[in-house]
Amino acid sequence: MTLIATLTLREAPARALATAFDDHPLLWSNAFDLSEAGPDRWQVAVYFEAKPTAEERAALEQLGAAHGGTFAIAPVPEADWVAKSLEGLQPVSAGRFNVHGAHDRARVPANEIGIEIEAGLAFGTGHHGTTSGCLIAIDDLAKSRPIRTALDVGTGSGVLAIALAKRAKTRVTASDIDPVAVAVARQNVRLNGAQAYMRTIVAKGLGHRLIAAGAPYDLIVANILAGPLVQLAPAIARHLKPGGSVILSGLLDEQARRVAAAYRAVRLTMARTISRDGWATLVVEKKRYAR
Repeated sequence: MTLIATLTLREAPARALATAFDDHPLLWSNAFDLSEAGPDRWQVAVYFEAKPTAEERAALEQLGAAHGGTFAIAPVPEADWVAKSLEGLQPVSAGRFNVHGAHDRARVPANEIGIEIEAGLAFGTGHHGTTSGCLIAIDDLAKSRPIRTALDVGTGSGVLAIALAKRAKTRVTASDIDPVAVAVARQNVRLNGAQAYMRTIVAKGLGHRLIAAGAPYDLIVANILAGPLVQLAPAIARHLKPGGSVILSGLLDEQARRVAAAYRAVRLTMARTISRDGWATLVVEKKRYAR
């Protein structure tokens, strides 16, 4: 059962708290979210796949107290996740993409690329600033260069991989550490008729043999968390073609500088930053070999 620890604060301490998870030795790899809960009230949410250990609870207490509050921990009812991903969500337009649920299937404008997503227990309906930022970056890159091979790390619902397949008509390898997310992604791939372009696998990082077999890639997308993005920088650089691009997201605006520095350290250059609702999407590039 997934559990969620939540704490609501004013915006400044809430952002500082969310950023503090980056460097915490116990909590840096946990998924988290930061969302507006009211006028100058922001909620920090941290997710646990199992009951937090005594050490993790103590870490939450220390971080909460340091920023002026106390975390509350409760189970996340699976039905709530499903309901959130279905009824009531409005379509999202980002670039040429229109991400929608089944209830809006007939309303996709003729000049937009429809992506029907039923997120279920996986992240990614297009409503989060990280997802929409990645969609905008994918659309812009597809306008300017051919994308023949692509990798989506941490695919979640599969929305970004499906966007790549539909926009570039290219083969996409989509991976996630969570088998449930991969199952959801496969369902969405079928729903969008993208099976001919897609390969979905359960994998941690970039070490899977099928990821290696598809390298090097014209485009790599990783919408995960700031900490894992920093750790994966050397592997992502190795798997990228000269002249290729990487889209990085899942990080707060305040975390962008640290992530960008990690990719500069592996000889990738910053091309663009997209900010949506306090979340950053970075586009970095690998220079072509000099003749």
